[in-house]
Amino acid sequence: MANQASISTDILARYAADAAREVEGVRAISGRRGVRVSGKDTVRIEIHIVADRGVSIPKLGGHVQTRVREYLGSMADVEPASVDVVVDSLE
Repeated sequence: MANQASISTDILARYAADAAREVEGVRAISGRRGVRVSGKDTVRIEIHIVADRGVSIPKLGGHVQTRVREYLGSMADVEPASVDVVVDSLE
């Protein structure tokens, strides 16, 4: 592992937020909690969003999970063990 680079949790959080914002129905990343990245050997993501009123919350959550996984895989070569999506509010 001598030649393996590491990516800070701040960068991973930024990537996860960018990916979530790309999903239709996501109005914003919640300012209160934002994105939390935990774990060393296994990365876990918790992302708090503000959703558009009238969207299907289960479908939106699934789309955000998929997009975050794809984005982190392509940008950082990271496969999160979990991506938890929390809808903090609707606007």
